[in-house]
Amino acid sequence: MGKPARERTLSDTEAKAVLNRVRVSPQKLNLVAASIRGKKVETALADLEFSRRRIAKDVKKTLESAIANAENNHDLDVDDLVVSEAYVGKSLVMKRFKARARGRASRIMKPFSNLTIVVRQVEEQV
Repeated sequence: MGKPARERTLSDTEAKAVLNRVRVSPQKLNLVAASIRGKKVETALADLEFSRRRIAKDVKKTLESAIANAENNHDLDVDDLVVSEAYVGKSLVMKRFKARARGRASRIMKPFSNLTIVVRQVEEQV
């Protein structure tokens, strides 16, 4: 006895992967996510491989997870996949204090982000 299976929110030609609570600001993560939006997965993987940003390694792992989900769980063709959506959301923010001069303190915000990548199978136009 378990819960009934939830309805699938994506179409049959889509698969997604989610990266939760990654320790980077949403603004920085969105710069990397914007660089792969709308591209074919081979091109997006190559761009992430040679990106100089630290977070690109985690984004690449999430994209590879979305590709694996598409291939293994939904029987989609890997060669026809395109990154249809890559969006970033805010997560928690750790608040810390740093001692400053004359007995004062200043707040340090340590933000976390969530990343969702959706890949879609697109048929080749000949």
